[in-house]
Amino acid sequence: MLTRKQHELLLFIDRHLKQTGFSPSFDEMKDALNLRSKSGIHRLISALEERDFLRRRHHRARALEVLRLPEVVTADGKAMGAQMAEEAVSSPAPAPGPGPVRETEAARAPAADPFVPNVIRGDFAGRLAGAPVATEAGSINLPFYGRIAAGQAIEALRETGSQIAVPLNLLGHGAHYALEVTGDSMIEAGILDGDTVIIREGEIAENGQIVVALIDDQEVTLKRLRRKGGAIALEPANARYETRIVPSDRVRIQGRLVGLLRQY
Repeated sequence: MLTRKQHELLLFIDRHLKQTGFSPSFDEMKDALNLRSKSGIHRLISALEERDFLRRRHHRARALEVLRLPEVVTADGKAMGAQMAEEAVSSPAPAPGPGPVRETEAARAPAADPFVPNVIRGDFAGRLAGAPVATEAGSINLPFYGRIAAGQAIEALRETGSQIAVPLNLLGHGAHYALEVTGDSMIEAGILDGDTVIIREGEIAENGQIVVALIDDQEVTLKRLRRKGGAIALEPANARYETRIVPSDRVRIQGRLVGLLRQY
């Protein structure tokens, strides 16, 4: 049995998956449930995982998978799937007219099969415009520029001469490179210490995208980008870290996150 907040979060994630094809961010989930801290979302997701309603795909960012939806018990003691219950509320049955009540064919029909939610697979690389279609064995060598901070900024990226093999289906058009993540400031976005991130080169990024930011031509860090007037906010995905706000003329975008590799 789920708590009210667990039930609300599960339905919100399920709707977001069906509407967008990917799971919501922790900020979106926090706002949807009117919570003050993302740590509350962490606890709710952990509880849903323990009850086998939800699964985190740890090798991908923003990849939650809904395994099943809870049943809703109606006033007459019958159980129905969560989606069927929502449809019943939004489309109530018409009030009966005068005269004797007669059993209809629908009433005599056997109960419908239990609702089974459609689970949207987390790999949408093949649907990206311009993304090359690759076989399972297809890969390409990308330049590996060393470590990037998911914590405090570190010194600027340097050419190392190293390369790393990356599956083609992680890439789209444009030049790409790879970095090793150090630190834990992006764990709530599914990016862990030791992960290898795939970056598409470019100086343009939209609000909310995770970018490689070069600060004062000396420090480089991996953070979520927010533009605020004449400044840029570099947001971590860990409640233990503070957002860093820097004048926009001191920040250069070096690329945005498009993929992630993890070894176990």
